[in-house]
Amino acid sequence: MVLTVDVVVTAAVALTAGYLLGRLRPWQRLGNWAADQVRFTETWARGGTVRQAVVVLAQAVTAPRSSWRIMRAPATDAPVPVPVHDPGWVAHRTHHDKGGTP
Repeated sequence: MVLTVDVVVTAAVALTAGYLLGRLRPWQRLGNWAADQVRFTETWARGGTVRQAVVVLAQAVTAPRSSWRIMRAPATDAPVPVPVHDPGWVAHRTHHDKGGTP
């Protein structure tokens, strides 16, 4: 078998691409990004329909088992309680709230 320049260059490019993909781990980074986007709902809700579709597709492709488990889980009907914001909380704290003894 005679090695030509084309074969050597193709092999070098393939080895370099494989090395870089192994070092950069784009598949793992895409999965981590999708998991973060799904986990933190604030950016998820503001992203729009196209962005949500991309995130869901990336999550389903990079983590198929956990995505399937999540899709099969029954939806919860209990609403998540919204925290109440009291702007005067700092002014109305007691000594106990500040870490002191009662």
